[in-house]
Amino acid sequence: MGILIDAGTRVCIQGITGRIGKVQARYMREAGTCIVTGVTPGKGGLSVDGVPVFDTVGAAQEAEPADASVLFVPPAAAENAATEAIEAGVRLIVLITEGVPVHSTMRLRARARGAGARLLGPTTPGIIAPERAKLGIMPASLFRRGPVGIISRSGTLSYEIGGLLTEAGLGQSTVVGMGADPVVGTDLVELLELFAADPETGAVVLIGEVGGNQEERAAAAIASGYARPVVAYIAGRTVPPGVRMGHAGAIVQDGAGDAGHKIRALADAGVRTAPRPADVVRLVQESL
Repeated sequence: MGILIDAGTRVCIQGITGRIGKVQARYMREAGTCIVTGVTPGKGGLSVDGVPVFDTVGAAQEAEPADASVLFVPPAAAENAATEAIEAGVRLIVLITEGVPVHSTMRLRARARGAGARLLGPTTPGIIAPERAKLGIMPASLFRRGPVGIISRSGTLSYEIGGLLTEAGLGQSTVVGMGADPVVGTDLVELLELFAADPETGAVVLIGEVGGNQEERAAAAIASGYARPVVAYIAGRTVPPGVRMGHAGAIVQDGAGDAGHKIRALADAGVRTAPRPADVVRLVQESL
């Protein structure tokens, strides 16, 4: 079953006529995704590999209603484009875009929640239900269907650890990139709750990194009682304070957000943290 998406999820791609949107749409279809519409203002009436293009999400929803929208749009257009999808009734918005201002994300998160929708991202590689559907840029070839749920703040680490699990015969129910910014639309605790309710998920891998307090809040939620075993990997153990580690949210400041504190919080909640990505496989095997 997995979480948030499945083989029947109907998808709209905002920015489908752009270079990145066009290429990623093809990869998404090859992974089994049901793409029903695309949207690019001023390009209505065109088609991309047989997918009809509309000027607005509202027009696309009237023609072929979608459950989810994936956004390949520039940062300056991201808030308006995501708001358009929310107001058109799309229930899952996957915002791939990097460089979205924090206040824009905060407004989008509030709008989505007020409309009963869910925002993933920004700065997310997306979400994949292996062998069923993917929304975003994750390389589908690295993943296989199975019992392990993955939540990651890092796109590349989700690929690496997912690939290692696949090689070991441990497929994934769903892999979710929650986004690497200081503020995101859906956080670790919310995603943990979704995986806890999923009968296909037997264990969860939490891939965190320095910066913020997402992992500490997740640890508190797990400590209060969680229905699945959780294994973690925290990137950035040697990052010095004040140095941003690639992602906008991956920075240790004023003694907060360091890897050691996150690992200790998770350990207090009964979560085993792997010292290296390759060690995640052994810990998951022992937990299932």
